[in-house]
Amino acid sequence: MEMILYLGAVWVAFLLGLFIGWLWKPKWAISRTKRHKLCESESSTPTQRLQIEKPRPPPVSSPEFDNSCTSELNHGQSNVVTEEDLEHLWRLAEMKDGGPTWIKMMDHSTETMSYQAWGRDPKTGPPQYRTSTVYEDVTPELVRDFFWDDVFRSKWDDMLAYSTTLEECPTTGTMVIQWIRKFPFFCSDREYIIGRRIWKAGTDYYCVTKGVPCNSVPRRDKPRRVDLCYSSWCIRPVESRRGNGQLTACEVILFHHEDMGIPREIAKLGIRQGMWGAVKKIEPGLRVYQKQRASGAPLSQPAFMAQINTKVDPSYLRALEGVEDLSKTEVAAASDRPLDRNISKLIILGGAIVLACTLNGGLLPKAFIFGVARRFGNMGKKL
Repeated sequence: MEMILYLGAVWVAFLLGLFIGWLWKPKWAISRTKRHKLCESESSTPTQRLQIEKPRPPPVSSPEFDNSCTSELNHGQSNVVTEEDLEHLWRLAEMKDGGPTWIKMMDHSTETMSYQAWGRDPKTGPPQYRTSTVYEDVTPELVRDFFWDDVFRSKWDDMLAYSTTLEECPTTGTMVIQWIRKFPFFCSDREYIIGRRIWKAGTDYYCVTKGVPCNSVPRRDKPRRVDLCYSSWCIRPVESRRGNGQLTACEVILFHHEDMGIPREIAKLGIRQGMWGAVKKIEPGLRVYQKQRASGAPLSQPAFMAQINTKVDPSYLRALEGVEDLSKTEVAAASDRPLDRNISKLIILGGAIVLACTLNGGLLPKAFIFGVARRFGNMGKKL
C-alpha cells in the first residue's frame, strides 16, 4: 500500500510539472538583421586541390537575397569551418575515426525511405549517434538544399522558433547562423550559434555544421545557449531498392552529438524511444520541397548558399588513409539485454526526468521528449 501511495505521489508531481511547464513559456525577443563579415581568402586553400563551385544568384524576386550585404564579405577571412572539419567528417563517414564501437539501435523502413541508427559512448563528451537514411527518387543536390534551407525548414520543423544568418561568405559558402529552438512541455528554449560549410567530392557532399563562438551575439540567461553541438552529414547517390541498378536514391549519413544538459542515461533512453518517430516527420517536408522546386519556386538565400561548394578531388580524401594510421571503427549488433523493469528504478527514473527538466533546465530534443512521454505511457499501462 505504501508503494502505491508513493507511486501516486510521483505521478501527481510529474503531471503537475507538465501542467505548469506547459503554461510557462520563456520570453525572448531578437531583432538582429545586420550580417557581419566572414570569408576565407582564396590563398588559404591550395588551388590545385580545392575549387569553389558557385551557382547562379537567386532571382531578384527572392526576399532572402541581399546582394549589398554579401558583396561586403569578399574582404573577410575566417577559420570557422576548415579542411580539418572536412577530414574529420570523412573519417566518420568511412568508419575510420578510431572511435568506440558503434552499437546498432534500430532499423526501420517505409515504401520510400529506409532508416538505420547506431550509438556509442566515448570516454569523454556526450553520447554520439550515427544514422543512415535512404530516400527514394531524390537527388543529393535537392537533399543538400533541403537541409540547408532555413526558410523552408520553418514549414516542417516545428521546433525551429527563430533563425537568421549572422555571417556568410559568397566565396566559400561558409555561414554562421543563429537558431532558437523551442521545446514542448516544461523545457525552456535553447539558442544555437552554428558554423556550416559544404564540400563536394565527386558526387558526394560533405556538410559540416557545428557550434561556434560568436562574440557579436551577447550570451543571455534565456534562451540558454548550447555551446557543444555537432551535426554533420555526408549526402551521396545510392542504388534504388527497386534493384534496377540506377542511382536514383540518396543516402544521408548523419553524425550528431550535443550537450543536452541532462543526465546521460535519461537522454539515451529518450532518444532511443523517440528517434524513429521524429525521423518519419522529415520525409513529408522533403517531398513538399521537391514538388516546389520542380515547379520552379525561387531559391531562398540559405538554399542559394548551399550551392556554393568547395570542390575536393576524391583522391585527396582517399590519400588520408596512406598519411595516417586509420583503424576501422567496429560495428556491433544491438544488445539483447532486456531493460530492467524493477518498479523502484522506474520511479527513480521518473523523478530524475522531473528534476532534470525543472531544476537543471536541460536541453530536450524532440526525440527525447517524445520518447519520455511514450515510455511513461507504457509504464502506466503496465502498472
